[in-house]
Amino acid sequence: MKIKFLQALLIISTVLISCSKDNDKEIFDASAQALKDDTALIEYLQTHYLKDDGAIWTITNGETPLLGQVNNMDVVKDDISYKLYYYTKNEGTTISPKRPDSILTKYSGMTLDSIVFDSSASIQWFSLTNLIDGWSYGFTNFNAGTKIINPDESFNYTDYGQGILFIPSGLAYGNRGSSGISPNTPLVFQITLQDVHLADHDNDSILSSKENYDGDNNVKNDDTDKDGVPDYLDPDDDGDGVLTKNEDANGDGNPLNDDTDGDGVPDYLDADTK
Repeated sequence: MKIKFLQALLIISTVLISCSKDNDKEIFDASAQALKDDTALIEYLQTHYLKDDGAIWTITNGETPLLGQVNNMDVVKDDISYKLYYYTKNEGTTISPKRPDSILTKYSGMTLDSIVFDSSASIQWFSLTNLIDGWSYGFTNFNAGTKIINPDESFNYTDYGQGILFIPSGLAYGNRGSSGISPNTPLVFQITLQDVHLADHDNDSILSSKENYDGDNNVKNDDTDKDGVPDYLDPDDDGDGVLTKNEDANGDGNPLNDDTDGDGVPDYLDADTK
């Protein structure tokens, strides 16, 4: 009986200790962190200026603060409102990317205390679907440049978009952080936008940016046939066994304008039409 009593006491103590530890854990408040980040970003923009060479320095002698030179965009993610700030040095001259597209860029990223954690020595292609939201939203404010092919077949870009993104942690690496980046860290990226590739991830003849049917600018949550594969990655969007690119009744190469049964739903999204 004594042994059983001790065993029971041990179990109860373990449960109590476990519950105590759980209660000590704070539930992360993303909304509060968004406000904290915005305060930090505004303070940074008020106390820093842009030198002629493009470097960001702390104001020491009445230099013009960045705050009066930036624009901002409101971004809602998981029902939390964020402000993303951006400085435009050059707008660019050709096309602007949508959030699912790919971009050719050269960049440098740092924290608000000027610690550089990443940079590119040359231009690189990235798919915005694989990057932080601060990039996929921020780059839409710029346009690409003009590609110049030289006699030796090398190439370069002129009149391309160039600027700076000031990103709250909720649109960066959040409360998880990343390699070399602490949790809840707002980031600053100096970027160029030299070229844009309008993506069609699933090669279904419909641009990925047009497969955002709920209008929230997030193609990752549009899944017409509920098969767990978002439409922009699904070559058969309505799950009727016919590839989306083949649901082109009028043969013009554009499945968007084919509605055989006239119900207002294009054939490639209408499982009743094959």
